Amino acid sequence: MKRRAALIGGGALVVAGIGAWGLRPTEVGAMHDPYFRTLAAALQRAGIFRPVLVIDRQRLEANIRAIRASVDQAKLPLRVVAKSLPAPQLLDSIMTGTGSGRLMIFSGEMLLHLMPLHPQADMLLGKPLPVAEFVRVADQAGPEAAGRVQWLIDTPERLAAYAQAAKARGLALQVNFEIDIGLRRGGFADAAALAQAAESARADGIGIAGLMGYDPHVPKMPRPDSAYAESQSAYEAAIGVLRDAGLDPAALTLNAAGSPTFRRHCKATVANEVSVGSAFVKPGDFDYADLEDLVPAAFIATPVLKADHNQTLPGIEAFSGAMHWWDRNTTRGFFIHGGHWLAKPVSPSGLAYSKLFGRSSNQELLTGSSRIDLGPGDTVFLRPDQSEALFLQFGDIAVYDGREISGTWPTLPVSA
Repeated sequence: MKRRAALIGGGALVVAGIGAWGLRPTEVGAMHDPYFRTLAAALQRAGIFRPVLVIDRQRLEANIRAIRASVDQAKLPLRVVAKSLPAPQLLDSIMTGTGSGRLMIFSGEMLLHLMPLHPQADMLLGKPLPVAEFVRVADQAGPEAAGRVQWLIDTPERLAAYAQAAKARGLALQVNFEIDIGLRRGGFADAAALAQAAESARADGIGIAGLMGYDPHVPKMPRPDSAYAESQSAYEAAIGVLRDAGLDPAALTLNAAGSPTFRRHCKATVANEVSVGSAFVKPGDFDYADLEDLVPAAFIATPVLKADHNQTLPGIEAFSGAMHWWDRNTTRGFFIHGGHWLAKPVSPSGLAYSKLFGRSSNQELLTGSSRIDLGPGDTVFLRPDQSEALFLQFGDIAVYDGREISGTWPTLPVSA
C-alpha cells in the first residue's frame, strides 16, 4: 500500500509538473520587420533621437480614400473630428482628401485657432462648453464668427444660460441639441424635454441647427445590431419632435456616428451626416471589424537609452535568473526615452512593459527575449491606443513619406 501510495503521489507530482510546464510563457520576439527598419533609418537620417509622433502619409492617404469611398457611396456628408486629428496640416490633408467642409470641434482653444484657418467651414461643437467658456470664445471671436458656429446644448439650463449670454452680446445664436440615443452620457433623453427645449429656443429667437446623437457604445454591446436599431429608433423619435415643432429635418444638421460606427450608418441611417476622426490614423482602440480595411498610420518612435542583456530588478536581484528561466521574454531590458503613454509596443515585436518594474513616464522599461538585440540609440515603436489623448504630447508631428521624414506638422494648442 505504501509503495502504491508513493507511486500515486509521484505520478501526481509528474502530472502537476507537466501542467506547470504548460503554463510557461512561450518565447517570442523578433527585430524590426522591413517597414519599421526603413522607418527607423529615416528617423536617424533626419536626426530625430527623441520621442516623436510619426504619421505615415501614404497610409493616411489610403485611409482617406477608403473612408471617402464609404461615405460617398452612402451619399453621406462627412464631418471631420478635430480633437482626434489636432494638427492644422493633418486636418487640411483630410478635408482636402475627403472633400469635406465640416468640422467637429471640442474645445474653445481649438475653435479659436481653427476659425481663421477655415472661415467658411461648417463648425459643430462636439461637447457642450460651460457658459463662461462660451462667453470667452464668443467675445474673442466676435458675434459674426460665433454666430456661424453650431453650439451644442444638452440641458434646458445650459440653453437658458447661452440664450442670456447671446442676447447680451447681440449674437445670433445657433444651437444643436445633443440627444441621448443609448450612450447614457447626457443630452436630451425623452421627447417631452426636447420639445420643451425647442419651444424655448424659438421663443428666445435662437436658431435650431439640428441634432447630434453619438453611438460609440453600439459595437461594445452584447447584441450590437439590436443596440444600433435601438439608437436609430431613438434618433428618429427626436427628429419627429423637431418636425412636429415646424422644422424641416432636411434643412437641419442631423449628426451621428464616429469612427466605431460610421460604416453602420453608411449602410442605413436616419441621420444626414457622419463624423469620423480617429479612423483616419487608426489607433489601437479602433481595431473593429468594420475598420479592418484601414491601416495604422501613426506611431510613437523613441530611442533606447540603456540596454541590459540580463535585466535585473531592484530588491529581487537573486531571483532574476529564475525569472528569466521561467519567462524568457523578461531576459533583456530596454529603458526608453520617455514612456507611460497610452500606447503599446509594436516593434520590435515581443517587447512588453515590465509587470514587476511598473510604468514610468521617464525611462520606461520594456522587456524582451534574447531574440531582440537593441542597443542605445536604436529605435522602438509604439502604436497609440488613441489619438485625441496623445497627439498633443510630442510637439511637431514627423511626416513619413515611405522613404524619408519629409517634413513636420505643428499641432494645435494643448487643450482638452
